[in-house]
Amino acid sequence: MTTRDPLRPRPTDNAFLGPLKGGSHEPTYSGALSFMRRRYSRDLAGVDAVVWGIPLDTATSNRPGARFGPQAIRRASALFDGDPQYPFGFDLFEDFAVVDYGDAVFDYGRLWEAPEAIAAQARDILASGATLVSLGGDHFVTWPLLKVHAERHGPLAMVHFDAHQDTWDDDGERLDHGTFVARAVKDGIVDPARSIQIGIRTQAPADFGIEIIHAHEIDGLGAPGVIRRILERVGDARAYITFDIDGLDPAFAPGTGTPVAGGLSTREALTVLGGLGSLDIVGADVTEVAPAYDHADITAIAGASVAHHYLGLLASKRRGGK
Repeated sequence: MTTRDPLRPRPTDNAFLGPLKGGSHEPTYSGALSFMRRRYSRDLAGVDAVVWGIPLDTATSNRPGARFGPQAIRRASALFDGDPQYPFGFDLFEDFAVVDYGDAVFDYGRLWEAPEAIAAQARDILASGATLVSLGGDHFVTWPLLKVHAERHGPLAMVHFDAHQDTWDDDGERLDHGTFVARAVKDGIVDPARSIQIGIRTQAPADFGIEIIHAHEIDGLGAPGVIRRILERVGDARAYITFDIDGLDPAFAPGTGTPVAGGLSTREALTVLGGLGSLDIVGADVTEVAPAYDHADITAIAGASVAHHYLGLLASKRRGGK
């Protein structure tokens, strides 16, 4: 039994000094802000999952600012530090090694190079065998992420939470957050027959055969009905989950570039995510958190909660497999 030092009751800076596994117990209001206090590291030996920021927002069609999303999500994630993780009920990191890899690097003055720069860095992470959980950035960043995940796993089932279908015409050259789904389907990266979009409440010219659960259907279906539709659609396919924070109603996520009224509540979205543990999740992201339009970190907390749930699903599967 160790003796408590009254002069050092709780350690700080777990992001630099903490162990690879196990929770942290430093004060939520101090210390270096990695995602959930995980160690900042680019040494991926023995690592199960990597959290990675992609601070790009020059593909947005409305309000910019999601380049600051990774910072805001990391800051908000300090709220989850040190306790058994709800709703999972255990320390996610006891047997599940997660690091914060920092942010993607690209030249903001040579934006045409950014997609391949993001893809190349993501390839290096995935080559370690770790699962990648990415923090956007606007929703364009999902395009290079889908691309490199499909290189490893083949065509993917996509589970897509959003107010928008993101299926606008794409010539293969645009940096546009509203076209990545069209490009992914046309290039055979996403299998539309196994893919589903949740929370849609805008019109787009095509659906490419992807199943849609419109926002106005969610009250009738309830969270159990939405979960059932997702599980039936995806089946045993390898799945990539992408969550545009504007899938939530602006009451729950005001800090985003293209808010649309009538979306999911945070509770509904997290309940649905919590029911997807049987999916074969090979990668995930949360995008479009733009803190300049946020209030009291509402949107950042929602984004951090989504990423936390991804890690919880992965850790639970690891725990159940032992």
